Amino acid sequence: MISNSDRMFLNKDKRKKNHYSNTLNNKTQQVSLLLACYSTVFLVNFMAKTDENLKAAFAGESQANRMYLAFAKKADEEGLTQIAKLFRAAAEAETVHALNHLRVMGQVKSTLDNLGTAVSGETYEFKKMYPEFIDEAKKESNNPAQSSFDYANKVEQIHANLYQKALDALKTKKELQMVDYYVCPVCGNTFEGSTPDNCPICATAKEKFMKIN
Repeated sequence: MISNSDRMFLNKDKRKKNHYSNTLNNKTQQVSLLLACYSTVFLVNFMAKTDENLKAAFAGESQANRMYLAFAKKADEEGLTQIAKLFRAAAEAETVHALNHLRVMGQVKSTLDNLGTAVSGETYEFKKMYPEFIDEAKKESNNPAQSSFDYANKVEQIHANLYQKALDALKTKKELQMVDYYVCPVCGNTFEGSTPDNCPICATAKEKFMKIN
Protein backbone atom coordinates (compact mmCIF):
# COMPACT_ATOMS: atom_id res chain seq x y z
CA MET A 1 0.00 0.00 0.00
CA ILE A 2 1.29 3.49 -1.01
CA SER A 3 1.71 5.86 1.87
CA ASN A 4 0.49 9.45 1.77
CA SER A 5 4.03 10.76 1.62
CA ASP A 6 4.82 8.46 -1.35
CA ARG A 7 1.59 9.51 -3.09
CA MET A 8 2.49 13.18 -2.64
CA PHE A 9 5.93 12.54 -4.05
CA LEU A 10 4.52 10.71 -7.10
CA ASN A 11 1.97 13.44 -7.74
CA LYS A 12 4.68 16.08 -7.45
CA ASP A 13 6.89 14.14 -9.87
CA LYS A 14 3.97 13.72 -12.27
CA ARG A 15 3.29 17.45 -12.18
CA LYS A 16 6.94 18.14 -12.97
CA LYS A 17 6.81 15.80 -15.96
CA ASN A 18 3.60 17.40 -17.22
CA HIS A 19 5.11 20.85 -16.80
CA TYR A 20 8.25 19.79 -18.63
CA SER A 21 6.17 18.21 -21.40
CA ASN A 22 4.01 21.34 -21.78
CA THR A 23 7.08 23.56 -21.79
CA LEU A 24 8.71 21.39 -24.42
CA ASN A 25 5.58 21.47 -26.57
CA ASN A 26 5.40 25.25 -26.26
CA LYS A 27 9.07 25.58 -27.19
CA THR A 28 8.55 23.27 -30.16
CA GLN A 29 5.58 25.33 -31.33
CA GLN A 30 7.56 28.54 -30.93
CA VAL A 31 10.47 27.14 -32.92
CA SER A 32 8.11 25.90 -35.64
CA LEU A 33 6.44 29.30 -35.80
CA LEU A 34 9.80 31.05 -35.93
CA LEU A 35 11.01 28.78 -38.71
CA ALA A 36 7.79 29.42 -40.64
CA CYS A 37 8.28 33.16 -40.26
CA TYR A 38 11.89 32.95 -41.41
CA SER A 39 10.84 30.81 -44.38
CA THR A 40 8.16 33.34 -45.34
CA VAL A 41 10.58 36.27 -45.05
CA PHE A 42 13.19 34.39 -47.07
CA LEU A 43 10.64 33.53 -49.77
CA VAL A 44 9.39 37.13 -49.96
CA ASN A 45 12.94 38.49 -50.13
CA PHE A 46 13.87 35.87 -52.71
CA MET A 47 10.88 36.75 -54.88
CA ALA A 48 11.55 40.47 -54.48
CA LYS A 49 15.14 39.92 -55.57
CA THR A 50 13.99 37.87 -58.56
CA ASP A 51 11.55 40.61 -59.54
CA GLU A 52 14.40 43.11 -59.52
CA ASN A 53 16.52 40.70 -61.54
CA LEU A 54 13.75 40.35 -64.13
CA LYS A 55 13.53 44.14 -64.47
CA ALA A 56 17.30 44.43 -64.87
CA ALA A 57 17.38 41.57 -67.37
CA PHE A 58 14.54 43.12 -69.38
CA ALA A 59 16.35 46.46 -69.51
CA GLY A 60 19.63 44.81 -70.48
CA GLU A 61 18.13 42.66 -73.24
CA SER A 62 16.15 45.62 -74.62
CA GLN A 63 19.26 47.79 -74.75
CA ALA A 64 21.27 44.98 -76.36
CA ASN A 65 18.64 44.67 -79.11
CA ARG A 66 18.90 48.35 -80.05
CA MET A 67 22.69 48.35 -79.75
CA TYR A 68 23.13 45.29 -81.98
CA LEU A 69 20.85 46.78 -84.62
CA ALA A 70 23.03 49.90 -84.62
CA PHE A 71 26.11 47.67 -84.93
CA ALA A 72 24.46 45.82 -87.83
CA LYS A 73 23.78 49.09 -89.66
CA LYS A 74 27.42 50.11 -89.22
CA ALA A 75 28.63 46.73 -90.47
CA ASP A 76 26.43 47.14 -93.57
CA GLU A 77 27.97 50.55 -94.21
CA GLU A 78 31.42 48.95 -94.03
CA GLY A 79 30.41 46.20 -96.47
CA LEU A 80 30.57 43.49 -93.79
CA THR A 81 27.31 41.81 -94.72
CA GLN A 82 27.80 38.54 -92.83
CA ILE A 83 28.69 40.32 -89.58
CA ALA A 84 25.68 42.60 -90.05
CA LYS A 85 23.48 39.49 -90.33
CA LEU A 86 25.01 38.10 -87.15
CA PHE A 87 24.25 41.30 -85.25
CA ARG A 88 20.66 41.30 -86.53
CA ALA A 89 20.19 37.65 -85.55
CA ALA A 90 21.49 38.32 -82.04
CA ALA A 91 19.29 41.41 -81.81
CA GLU A 92 16.22 39.32 -82.64
CA ALA A 93 17.23 36.78 -79.98
CA GLU A 94 17.58 39.55 -77.40
CA THR A 95 14.04 40.65 -78.29
CA VAL A 96 12.80 37.13 -77.56
CA HIS A 97 14.55 37.22 -74.18
CA ALA A 98 13.20 40.67 -73.32
CA LEU A 99 9.63 39.69 -74.20
CA ASN A 100 9.93 36.52 -72.12
CA HIS A 101 11.06 38.54 -69.09
CA LEU A 102 8.27 41.07 -69.63
CA ARG A 103 5.69 38.30 -69.82
CA VAL A 104 6.94 36.66 -66.61
CA MET A 105 6.72 40.05 -64.85
CA GLY A 106 3.07 40.27 -65.89
CA GLN A 107 3.57 43.62 -67.59
CA VAL A 108 1.66 42.79 -70.77
CA LYS A 109 -2.01 43.26 -69.92
CA SER A 110 -5.12 44.34 -71.81
CA THR A 111 -4.71 46.96 -74.54
CA LEU A 112 -6.64 49.40 -72.34
CA ASP A 113 -4.15 48.88 -69.52
CA ASN A 114 -1.19 48.93 -71.90
CA LEU A 115 -2.26 52.27 -73.36
CA GLY A 116 -2.56 53.70 -69.86
CA THR A 117 0.95 52.49 -69.06
CA ALA A 118 2.25 54.01 -72.30
CA VAL A 119 0.63 57.39 -71.57
CA SER A 120 2.11 57.45 -68.06
CA GLY A 121 5.58 56.49 -69.28
CA GLU A 122 5.72 59.02 -72.10
CA THR A 123 4.29 61.77 -69.90
CA TYR A 124 6.91 61.12 -67.22
CA GLU A 125 9.66 61.29 -69.83
CA PHE A 126 8.69 64.61 -71.42
CA LYS A 127 7.60 66.31 -68.20
CA LYS A 128 10.35 65.22 -65.81
CA MET A 129 13.04 62.89 -67.10
CA TYR A 130 14.20 64.60 -70.27
CA PRO A 131 13.93 68.18 -68.96
CA GLU A 132 16.29 67.19 -66.14
CA PHE A 133 18.63 65.45 -68.58
CA ILE A 134 18.62 68.51 -70.85
CA ASP A 135 19.51 70.80 -67.94
CA GLU A 136 22.40 68.56 -66.92
CA ALA A 137 23.69 68.43 -70.50
CA LYS A 138 23.54 72.23 -70.69
CA LYS A 139 25.51 72.58 -67.46
CA GLU A 140 28.18 70.25 -68.82
CA SER A 141 28.14 71.91 -72.28
CA ASN A 142 27.47 68.54 -73.87
CA ASN A 143 25.74 69.77 -77.01
CA PRO A 144 25.31 66.40 -78.78
CA ALA A 145 23.64 64.92 -75.70
CA GLN A 146 21.47 68.00 -75.27
CA SER A 147 20.32 67.75 -78.88
CA SER A 148 19.57 64.03 -78.55
CA PHE A 149 17.61 64.59 -75.34
CA ASP A 150 15.74 67.51 -76.88
CA TYR A 151 14.66 65.49 -79.91
CA ALA A 152 13.38 62.70 -77.66
CA ASN A 153 11.66 65.10 -75.28
CA LYS A 154 9.63 66.74 -78.04
CA VAL A 155 8.64 63.44 -79.62
CA GLU A 156 7.63 61.79 -76.34
CA GLN A 157 4.96 64.47 -75.91
CA ILE A 158 3.62 63.61 -79.34
CA HIS A 159 3.58 59.93 -78.41
CA ALA A 160 1.72 60.67 -75.19
CA ASN A 161 -0.94 62.58 -77.14
CA LEU A 162 -1.31 59.79 -79.71
CA TYR A 163 -1.62 57.16 -76.99
CA GLN A 164 -4.13 59.28 -75.08
CA LYS A 165 -6.21 59.70 -78.23
CA ALA A 166 -6.28 55.93 -78.74
CA LEU A 167 -7.05 55.34 -75.07
CA ASP A 168 -9.98 57.77 -75.10
CA ALA A 169 -11.36 56.13 -78.24
CA LEU A 170 -11.10 52.67 -76.68
CA LYS A 171 -12.82 53.81 -73.48
CA THR A 172 -15.72 55.38 -75.37
CA LYS A 173 -15.81 52.52 -77.92
CA LYS A 174 -15.20 55.01 -80.68
CA GLU A 175 -13.73 53.46 -83.82
CA LEU A 176 -10.30 54.80 -84.72
CA GLN A 177 -9.76 55.93 -88.28
CA MET A 178 -7.41 53.66 -90.20
CA VAL A 179 -4.41 55.79 -91.12
CA ASP A 180 -0.71 55.29 -91.76
CA TYR A 181 2.05 56.33 -89.38
CA TYR A 182 5.38 57.82 -90.44
CA VAL A 183 8.55 58.25 -88.40
CA CYS A 184 11.34 60.74 -88.98
CA PRO A 185 14.67 58.85 -89.14
CA VAL A 186 16.57 61.73 -87.53
CA CYS A 187 14.58 62.81 -84.48
CA GLY A 188 11.90 60.10 -84.27
CA ASN A 189 9.01 62.50 -84.80
CA THR A 190 5.86 60.46 -85.38
CA PHE A 191 3.14 61.50 -87.81
CA GLU A 192 -0.39 60.17 -87.99
CA GLY A 193 -1.94 60.24 -91.45
CA SER A 194 -0.63 63.14 -93.53
CA THR A 195 2.90 64.51 -93.23
CA PRO A 196 4.41 67.98 -93.73
CA ASP A 197 7.08 68.63 -96.34
CA ASN A 198 9.69 68.81 -93.59
CA CYS A 199 9.87 67.57 -90.02
CA PRO A 200 8.94 70.49 -87.73
CA ILE A 201 11.47 69.31 -85.15
CA CYS A 202 14.61 68.64 -87.20
CA ALA A 203 13.67 69.84 -90.73
CA THR A 204 14.27 66.45 -92.36
CA ALA A 205 12.52 66.14 -95.75
CA LYS A 206 9.38 63.98 -95.77
CA GLU A 207 10.84 61.78 -98.53
CA LYS A 208 13.07 60.27 -95.85
CA PHE A 209 10.23 59.48 -93.42
CA MET A 210 9.73 55.78 -92.67
CA LYS A 211 6.24 54.38 -93.26
CA ILE A 212 5.17 52.01 -90.49
CA ASN A 213 3.13 48.98 -91.48
